[in-house]
Amino acid sequence: MKNLMKLLIVVILSIMAKKSFAQTFGVKAGLNLSNIVMKDNADRYDDDFKMKPGFHLGVTAEFPINETFSFEPGLLLSTKGVKETYSESGYDYTSVTNLYYIDIPLTGKAYYKVGSVKIYGLFGPYLAIGLSGKAKTQETGYPEDTHTILWGKDSENDDLKRLDLGLSFGAGVALSSFEIGLSYNLGLNNISAYTGDGFKINNRVLGISVGYKLGSK
Repeated sequence: MKNLMKLLIVVILSIMAKKSFAQTFGVKAGLNLSNIVMKDNADRYDDDFKMKPGFHLGVTAEFPINETFSFEPGLLLSTKGVKETYSESGYDYTSVTNLYYIDIPLTGKAYYKVGSVKIYGLFGPYLAIGLSGKAKTQETGYPEDTHTILWGKDSENDDLKRLDLGLSFGAGVALSSFEIGLSYNLGLNNISAYTGDGFKINNRVLGISVGYKLGSK
């Protein structure tokens, strides 16, 4: 993990040093539809999980490599989490987990021009750091319960690990200074503090974004 991070930092600094004269900065915001995968060695436990709406917003910097390819890192405040619902014979259960992360996507972009519009695809790794979170539960016959997420690696006292790693891929269109894109973040790092019996929790986020490139033509 440490060697991978060092390699990514070297690549970013090299591209910035070589292409700093051509970089374009931008702002980005949009809708997140998040979910999680929960399983262990014996079973999956996410049959009643549903996508939870949220948001992302932040800044990006794009470094052209040539007319077709570019490198685009970003810094985004992003919500993740899940909604769980269950209902049977007068019993209703609803739980909503809201997680707030700082996302750092490190994506490559490939453009294809169609008239005045550019179509692009993107792919690359991302890393994210958990900031805060809460889980609210409503259950028939009980008052609403709110639990503050405890971040850490202690399997007995903590809920989730702060570090999330994964892959981001998507596509979109660029017209002048504006971009509209669709992306999917596939969490590969097990964020569960408890890992007994192979227990895993992985983030999944579908994002719809609108971006504006500052100073672009």
